[in-house]
Amino acid sequence: MFKNVFGSGFLVRTAHVVLTWVTTLILFLHDTVLRKQEQSGQLVQPVLFVLLVLVSVLLYFSVSLMDPGFILCDTGDLQFTLGVTEDHQDLIQDLIPPSTKPLRQRRCGHCLLQQPMRSKHCQTCRHCVRRYDHHCPWIENCVGERNHRWFLLYLAVQLLVLLWGLHIAWTGLGSAPGWAPWLRAIGVLLAVLLLLLLLALVVLLLLGSHLYLVSLNTTTWEFMAHHRISYLKHCGADENPFDRGSVHNLWGFFCVWGTVVWEQVYFREGSNPV
Repeated sequence: MFKNVFGSGFLVRTAHVVLTWVTTLILFLHDTVLRKQEQSGQLVQPVLFVLLVLVSVLLYFSVSLMDPGFILCDTGDLQFTLGVTEDHQDLIQDLIPPSTKPLRQRRCGHCLLQQPMRSKHCQTCRHCVRRYDHHCPWIENCVGERNHRWFLLYLAVQLLVLLWGLHIAWTGLGSAPGWAPWLRAIGVLLAVLLLLLLLALVVLLLLGSHLYLVSLNTTTWEFMAHHRISYLKHCGADENPFDRGSVHNLWGFFCVWGTVVWEQVYFREGSNPV
């Protein structure tokens, strides 16, 4: 289920952890509200902030090391291979209209395995990934069917950490008689504030764009390469065969655990097969 922590991406993960804790340490060392509360014995907010940072780091490692939905073998028993229980399967099938049309799968030109619909081969990971979204260089892993919701949870927690860190850094800027003494006193803290601001904007854009795509039941790959994907290129620009309405899309993404047979959704009765 998880990859080797010392494998590919070890340096990126190490850089993330080091940057996170160095930034947290700087917020504690400067004259911020965090340090003042610590010195006065008011430890609730400092402890909560450290715990939130720790949760964000643990989520980062979980998303980074988790199997995103790699397709490792050919099999006709989809339930057995992906570990889907009967209860999960029943719940998933409730969301899928019945179809009498044949379910078609093609073979990947790289790993030569049967490639379910919405899957894509990742050249970096060297595997096909179910419901492929994108390969994220910051987590050094693909974002796919199994870790996509965890990726969004990580982004949400990371955004909270960054916004809280921005507030803490802002309280430590203070004032000084001149620009030179002020910059010498808070130069490092100012650099941390600017870094946190930049990262917060990036994470906010990422989280917003992913939530928007999830509400449409599309992926980053499908959104960017709509005209090149075999099962989408004949659809109109605003046509998405997987869209079941925003509420059902969000419910299915966040609340339904298991594997959806997207061929059945695509070839549902009443649709126009490509």
